[in-house]
Amino acid sequence: MYLDSTKKEELFSKYGKAKSSKDTGSAESQIALFTFRINHLTEHLKANHKDFSTSRALKMLVGKRRRLLDYLIKVDIERYRSIIKDLGIRK
Repeated sequence: MYLDSTKKEELFSKYGKAKSSKDTGSAESQIALFTFRINHLTEHLKANHKDFSTSRALKMLVGKRRRLLDYLIKVDIERYRSIIKDLGIRK
């Protein structure tokens, strides 16, 4: 599988708010996980452009990530800027 528990722990420890692998609920760690999944699904859809269920799942993930990013803008703009810079979401 493309996303196993060790990869999740690595993402959570790198991008989580508390910098531990147990920090699964912070917005930063969830955004990092969604970004990883979005990148994987994007690559899948490049090869399988008629996979409509994956396309729908990708759109839903992008929406979830957008809502979390909007929440971070409202709560703490510096956390938003740091996660955008770390993940390279914006150009």
